[in-house]
Amino acid sequence: MPQPHHSPDPLRFGANYVPSSGWFYGWLDQPADAARRDFEDLAGIGLDHVRVFPIWPWIQPNRALIRRRGIDDLLAVIDAAAEFGLSVAVDLLQGHLSSFDFLPSWVLTWHRRGLFTDPDVRAGLVAYVDTLTREIATRDNVFAVTLGNEVNNLYPANPTTFGDSRSWAAELLGVAHAAAPRLLALHSLYDATWYDPEHPFHPADNVDLGDLTTVHSWVFNGVSAVDGPLGPATVTHADYLVELAAATSADPARPVWLQEVGAPRPDVPEPDAPAFVRGLLDAVTPNPALWGVTWWCSHDLDRSLADFPEREYDLGLFTVDHQPKPAARELAAAVKERRARAGRRRALVCDVDLRAEPERRAEIAPGSAFHSTWVRLRQDGPLAVVTARRAGDAAHLAARGIDTVLDRQ
Repeated sequence: MPQPHHSPDPLRFGANYVPSSGWFYGWLDQPADAARRDFEDLAGIGLDHVRVFPIWPWIQPNRALIRRRGIDDLLAVIDAAAEFGLSVAVDLLQGHLSSFDFLPSWVLTWHRRGLFTDPDVRAGLVAYVDTLTREIATRDNVFAVTLGNEVNNLYPANPTTFGDSRSWAAELLGVAHAAAPRLLALHSLYDATWYDPEHPFHPADNVDLGDLTTVHSWVFNGVSAVDGPLGPATVTHADYLVELAAATSADPARPVWLQEVGAPRPDVPEPDAPAFVRGLLDAVTPNPALWGVTWWCSHDLDRSLADFPEREYDLGLFTVDHQPKPAARELAAAVKERRARAGRRRALVCDVDLRAEPERRAEIAPGSAFHSTWVRLRQDGPLAVVTARRAGDAAHLAARGIDTVLDRQ
C-alpha cells in the first residue's frame, strides 16, 4: 500500500477539472484537444495537479461492457495534463456531479438495483474499478484514484447502512490497491457524513478508509448563514473540517486533502470572492494535517446549458473563454507564497467522539455550540480539535503539534 506524505513539504495546489467547452459533456467529443487549452490556463497560475472525472455510464454502459474508446479518451486527457507538468487524480464513479446523477441504465428502470448493496452491481463495479485503475496506472503523472465524487450523494436513491457503506468502499479500495499498488486509493464523501445524525455513512469511514482523508468544504451547507461571506465561521470552515478529520483519525499523522473547496454564489458574492479565497487559505494552509488544496473548479459552466442550479455556473477559476477571474489571481498569489505550516498549537476539547457516537453529529455541525466556540477561539490563531479521550494522550498531542489543551467551555 502506498504511504501518503507526512512531511511539511510545500502544499499541493490544484483544481477539479471542469472542461471549459461543454462541461462534462465534453468527454463525448475529443476531450484531449479541448483539455490542452484548459490545462495551459491552470499551469499558468502555478497549479501542480488536476482531479478529473470520466463519466461512469459512458465507459461502462452495460455491466459486461467497458468501452475501449472511453478508456483511451481518459488516457489522452491524462497525457495532455502531463504536457503542462500537471499530475492527475482520477475519480472513478461519476456518479454525482453538479446536481446531476450519472448512472448506467443497468442499475435503473426495470433493472433497478441498489448501488451499495446489490451483488451484481458490486461485481460490475469491481470490474470497472480494476480495469480503469490498471489503465491509468500506466501513466507516470497519475498519483491517486478516488472511488467516486461524493458517492454518498447517491443516497437515499440507493439505500444503505453503516455496514453496507463501509463494506462497499472497503471492497473497491482493495480492488484499486491490488490493481495499482503505487497509487493512493481514496474514498470521497460530502459533509453530511460529518454533520447529519441520520446519515448512513459513518464519520470514521472518512478517516479509516483509503490512504489519506479527503474533505469537501462548501459554505452553502449552512455555515455562511452563521456570519456572512467573510465572517470567521465562513472563512474557517475548511480548517474546521480538516480539524474534525484529524481529531477523528486513529492515526495522528494521517494527512487530510481539502479535495473540494469553492466560492459559491450567492453565499460568496462576486466582489467578496478574492477576500474569501485569501481568508480561507490564510486559515487552512498553516494546518499541519493539510496535504493540499484542490479548488472547485477550473472553468465556469457555459450558460447555454440548461437546468443547473444557479450557483454552478460561476464556480470556475477561469471563464469559458479562458479569462482568469479574481479568485484565480488570489489563488495564484497563495501558490507563490507556499505558506509555512503552523508551529505548536492550542486545541479545543470536543466531548463528541464521532467514532463512537455518530448519532451526536448535529452537536458539532455549523452553528452548534461547539462550532461557535471553536470559531470564536480560532480568531486568536490556529486551533486544533481533540476528543476528550485523547486530551490526556501526550503522544497523540505531540504528533499533532499540540502543546496546550483548552477547557471545553
